[in-house]
Amino acid sequence: MNPERWKQCAAEAVGSFAITFIAAGAVCANRYSGGELGLLGIALAYAAATAAMTSSTVAASGGHLNPAITLAASVCGRIPPATAVLYVTSQLAGAAAAGFALAGLYSPEVWAPVNLGTPTLSPEVAFATGTFLEAVMSFFLVFAALQMAAIGPPTDIVYGLTIGLVLLGDALAGGSLTGAAVNPARAFGPALASGIWQDHLVYWVGPIIGGLAAAVAHRLLQPAETD
Repeated sequence: MNPERWKQCAAEAVGSFAITFIAAGAVCANRYSGGELGLLGIALAYAAATAAMTSSTVAASGGHLNPAITLAASVCGRIPPATAVLYVTSQLAGAAAAGFALAGLYSPEVWAPVNLGTPTLSPEVAFATGTFLEAVMSFFLVFAALQMAAIGPPTDIVYGLTIGLVLLGDALAGGSLTGAAVNPARAFGPALASGIWQDHLVYWVGPIIGGLAAAVAHRLLQPAETD
């Protein structure tokens, strides 16, 4: 692997670590504080971390930090499949490191009741419904990422802010139903550290379907090539 690819993978790993640590950490902190953060606080933490990390890594790697975005970018021809595999591996490694860091930071008495921030479906939400919700919310996120990359080069701040705002809306709309992970790495890290795999497939199938649909929509909306 050449030095440039190492830098890209490192950026994806570090960004994914930060997003997962803050997003899942906010869930644990809400439990630790007796609910002081609430849904709004958790959503803001997730959105702010994603906005900041996306802006910080977009110059190095494109600021994907999400396997659904990476897969969609590969389908659209933005990155080669081999690079996509390296990106996803880096994202999962960073998220896993964040999960184990949180498990070491909080005692099991704090994180066990909230599954270390691992997203799970609310009891009244069926598997199919949860998958559909994650797909729809992921569509919004991935579509925004692809469109912003296409009009570029956007400033790093504008790109990250756009992604963060979409994620904030997703988290507020779906957080109480599915946890609004809309990112397989965000779900994977705390699940691996906690051993909680309940409903985990939802957080892969939904975002991937939503991401692929966003890739199709993005391609359809591109201006036709002229001679």
